[in-house]
Parts: sequence; C-alpha cells; structure tokens
Amino acid sequence: MFRLKILIFFIICVLFNSCSKEPINKSTIKEKSLELQVQEAYNEGMESLEAGDVLFAAKKFNEAEILFPQAESAPQSALMAAYSYYTQDYYGDALAELKRFLKVYPTHKDLAYVYYMLAICYYEQIVDEKKDLQSIINAKENFNIIIKNYPNSEYAIDAEFKIDLIDDILAAKEMYLGRYYYDKKKWIPAINRFREIIDNYDTTIYAEEALHRLVEVHYTIGLVDEAEKYAQLLGYNYQSSKWYENSYSLFDETYEKRKKERFKTYKKKGGGLIKKFKTLLE
Repeated sequence: MFRLKILIFFIICVLFNSCSKEPINKSTIKEKSLELQVQEAYNEGMESLEAGDVLFAAKKFNEAEILFPQAESAPQSALMAAYSYYTQDYYGDALAELKRFLKVYPTHKDLAYVYYMLAICYYEQIVDEKKDLQSIINAKENFNIIIKNYPNSEYAIDAEFKIDLIDDILAAKEMYLGRYYYDKKKWIPAINRFREIIDNYDTTIYAEEALHRLVEVHYTIGLVDEAEKYAQLLGYNYQSSKWYENSYSLFDETYEKRKKERFKTYKKKGGGLIKKFKTLLE
C-alpha cells in the first residue's frame, strides 16, 4: 500500500512537471485604439463623399462622432454628415443634422457656418413664391441671424444679398395677391397687400407699381385725396417711371392725348432734321 501511494505521488509530480514545461500562448491580437477607430471612420466618410456615396459617407461621419463624442473632431464629423446630405439635396436630413448640432454644440466656434447652411438649405427649396412661403420665411430668419450675430463673418455679405432676393420674392407674392384682389374688386384686401410692399419691401422693384396701384384703387373707390397723396409720393420718388405716368393720367384725362401729340411733333421735327442732314451730303 505504501509503495502504491509513492507511485501515485510520483506520477502526479511527473504530470505537473510536464504541464509546466508547455509554452504559455499569449494573445497577440491588439485592440485598435479609440482614436484610430474614429480616424478610420472619418477617412471612410471622406472617401465615400468624394465617390458620391453621400448616404454611406454621412453614416461614417456619424459613427466617427458617436465613437468618441468628447473628441475635438466630433463637431467636425457632425458638420460633415450634414454637408454630405446637402451635396445631394437631401435637405430634410441636412436640416435635421444641423439642428441637432445646435443642440449638442451650442457654443461651437463655427455657428455662423451652421446658420448659413440652415439658411441655404431652406433657400434652395424655394421654387414658387406663391407656394413655398415657409421655406422663404425660414431662410430669411437664418440669414438675419448671421447678419445680426455674426456681421464680420465671411457669410454676412452673401446673407445680405440673399435677403434682398428674398424680399423681392416676398414682394412679388404680395403684388400677385394685390392684383388678384383688385381684379375681384376686393378693395380693402388689395390695399393691404400693396401697403405691405410699401411698408416692408420699399427697396424692391415692386415699390413703384405698388404706389401706382394704391393711387388706382383709391381713385376707383372715390378717395381722390388719398389717391393724390400716393401719386405725390410716387412722383417724388419715381417721377420718370411709367407708373408715375400711369398714375398722372388718372387725374388728367387729356394726358394721353397730349402725350401722343408731343410724340408726333417730335417725330416731325426729327424727320425734318434727317432730311436736312441728307441734303448736306448730296
């Protein structure tokens, strides 16, 4: 029995000794660093954007942001996702990304660019001034934010230019409605629309016509004194315009007749000068 125990002990020692001599395999797989994963995702996004696959590009930029939201590159990744959508006119997705950016990074240094992109996304959706009123209003609102809060930014000049174009569109809408109400003999709504142009869009190309229409409406409904007031305002600012002549003709029934006579006289004089000039060459 004793010998048997010694034998078992000896066998156990041999087994343990043999196991200890086997090499210990250490894992050689190293996990990628978080920074490296972020950089790879961002690079994939850039490559996809350049290749025209904007949806996958936006997905990779979002991934780069989510992987390390505390990184300095996270806001840039978010902006690139928005820009990716914008390049292919996915305006709804681009707007969603830009609005999210404002909530997540409210103090970021590139907010002027964010508001500019918001304005542009709305502005480029304007097709018809009679239908796209909300896009027009949203575009103007964001351009005004740039002018008010970031007047020295590189986007301010273009924002002012775009607002002038937007005002022309809004004035055109008011003029369209004013003419419609005038044709329907709905005088009060017509006056309100033309007044809207004078009060809020007086620098647009529709200001002259709006003044004439106000002369026309008031004269038609018998408010001659009011019509004269607008005619004087029109003459003071646009005396040489056709709209002033049209307004003036309302108060002078012989105006058109005398205008034609002056034209005939001028034509005769001009013809005489041409004849005299020809005789000198003969």
